[in-house]
Amino acid sequence: MTEHFRHVVRGAGPGLLLAHGGGGSVAGNFGPILDALARTHTVVGPDYPGSGATPRSKTPLDLDEVADELVSIAVGAGLERFVVLGYSLGTAVAVRATTRHPDRVTGLVLTSGFARLDNRIRLAVDVWAALLHDDPRLLAKFLTLVATGGTHLESLTPEQLERAVDGLAAFIPDGSPEQVGLVAQVDTRAELAAIAVPTLVVATTLDGLASPALSRELADGIPGAELVEIEAGHNIGVEARDEWLAAIKKFLGGL
Repeated sequence: MTEHFRHVVRGAGPGLLLAHGGGGSVAGNFGPILDALARTHTVVGPDYPGSGATPRSKTPLDLDEVADELVSIAVGAGLERFVVLGYSLGTAVAVRATTRHPDRVTGLVLTSGFARLDNRIRLAVDVWAALLHDDPRLLAKFLTLVATGGTHLESLTPEQLERAVDGLAAFIPDGSPEQVGLVAQVDTRAELAAIAVPTLVVATTLDGLASPALSRELADGIPGAELVEIEAGHNIGVEARDEWLAAIKKFLGGL
């Protein structure tokens, strides 16, 4: 594990800890909703090794260590207790943070998530890892294909599609190999039944990477979890920003 994760602290109010996706970042995954969340909460957003300003790890990432580090950062930022908002890989980080630190976590929001790899994610991880080394622009095309909802994808002109691919290729974090390696390890199924905090699961119904069935598994496995389905691909922050934010704010307002 590398040195202390770099992080942002925004806003004031109850605590909200962000856990971003594999091959993502706080800005990349939560940027569209960060300002709105910070109007009502103290938002702490750490970047995993190799994302944002956090140095890349020289060793493989470990889910326990990543979860512990995120909790440590939140506490160090002055949050004694907090909700964890996890996206994609971040849902597994959020679950692990909750089961390892039940005295700290007061609620969970799990978006586009999974407690295990299905065959779709397993194949995607293998292609992702191979293309990281061979062809970053082809990787960006692959991720655009599987992670973009069909409605949004077909709304793009050819020029917009090329710009989107170019933007994603330029965004791929240096730490993606380690983060994708962490995705490949995820299996939190045995922990779900022990979660005793209010939980919102947001399923992205057009998601070709983390299927909505995996979100439904999360909701079914966590006692009392609420499931909300939003018509979007994996990149919900771009495709359905307002619906996502509304669901999060409604949940947070009810705690």
